[in-house]
Amino acid sequence: MKAGPFESARLLIRAPTPDDAPALYEAYRDPGVMRFWSSPPHGSVAETVDYVTPHAGDQWRQWVIVEKASNAAIGTLAAGERRRGVMEIGYLLSAAASGRGYAREAVSALIDLLFAEGARRIFADTDPDNVRSIALLTELGFQREGLLRAEWETHIGVRDSIIWGLLRDEWPACPQKAGETG
Repeated sequence: MKAGPFESARLLIRAPTPDDAPALYEAYRDPGVMRFWSSPPHGSVAETVDYVTPHAGDQWRQWVIVEKASNAAIGTLAAGERRRGVMEIGYLLSAAASGRGYAREAVSALIDLLFAEGARRIFADTDPDNVRSIALLTELGFQREGLLRAEWETHIGVRDSIIWGLLRDEWPACPQKAGETG
């Protein structure tokens, strides 16, 4: 599925290309960044190329997050439709880009896009120990909806998963909530 470009104040968010792989590899090989990811840190740039390259029949749209000021790839976003109107999101940001509000800016822009496209619900699935991701989702208005025990078998063992959800009318930037049409 094709991922069209969009942007925010400081970020360009576009489909990844193989040329992004060396910069993204820095994030995907980092054990700290990948600790709560569903796969282990990448062992090569080629693995990152394969991971971020869309594949035929893939139901996930993928984007690379590019810092406008430096033109550097600093992370990734993904969205997949689970049921009509229900989107799951995922995101990853390099350690070097953390702490500057880029994750909040990128995920907010993605939420805007998905609700504008007609999603009624967006959800994310996080490891209970992923404090930074939980803080981001909470700041964005997501509500904890459930705990799935022993949900994922990952490189750090079998892990629980917390499901976080956000409805269109709960999103402050949603045009329908502001009384606009469209």
